[in-house]
This record gives sequence, structure tokens and C-alpha cells, in this order.
Amino acid sequence: MLREYELMFVIDPRLTDEEIVSLADQYKEMVQSAGGDVWREESWGKRKLAYQINKLSEGSYMLFHVRSERGDVFVEVEQRMRQNEKVLRYLTIRTDAGRLRHRGAKEEPAEEAATESTETPQTPVAEEAS
Repeated sequence: MLREYELMFVIDPRLTDEEIVSLADQYKEMVQSAGGDVWREESWGKRKLAYQINKLSEGSYMLFHVRSERGDVFVEVEQRMRQNEKVLRYLTIRTDAGRLRHRGAKEEPAEEAATESTETPQTPVAEEAS
């Protein structure tokens, strides 16, 4: 079963664009060598952080969309990110499970609404005064 993941990481903003691209390429190669397919890569550029990390208030954001049949694709990548001082934060999430769960939750109320609308409402019959 093919699973989809998102790997977001925040890089030290003091690095040059070439260094950021080189670092992202290294992580991309690690994911691919572990059996993952990076089908989309986004560079969000420098953005303000919600709180300071290592006395820095900005970070360069990168996002990888990854497809893989195995769940252990990110073990080496996350270990290397933990050891690299240039990576401020990282997060890996599985996105296909949430989509399926969300899609299933959306369909149920629509089905209930359809069954409720086909039922005829019962109106109370007023008794006649004699």
C-alpha cells in the first residue's frame, strides 16, 4: 500500500541559497535511497518563527511530499536532521491516513441528510373542538 508523507524542516536563515539547496538535495537523496519517492518539493523561503530557536527569529522552510510503501523511510533522515545544527526543527507526518479519515467523516453526514430529507415529516393533527 502506497503511503503519503510530508517532511517539513526549518533551516538556519544565515545559510546562502546554494547551501540550502545543497542541504535539501542531500536529504532528498537520503529519502530516495531508503525507498521513498519525493514527488514534490517546495521552498517556502524565509519566514518568521512563532518563537525564537537558538536566538533566531527567522527560518528557511522546506517541504517534501513523499510517497513510500514502507514507514521506515525517514529513520536515517530524521537522525541526520537531529545531528545537524543547520536544521532548527523538522516534522514528518503521514497525510494519506488523515485524508481517508476526513473523507469518510464528510460522507456520513451527507448520507444522513439524504435519508432525513426523504422521510415525510409527521405533523400533529389538531383535535376538533366539539
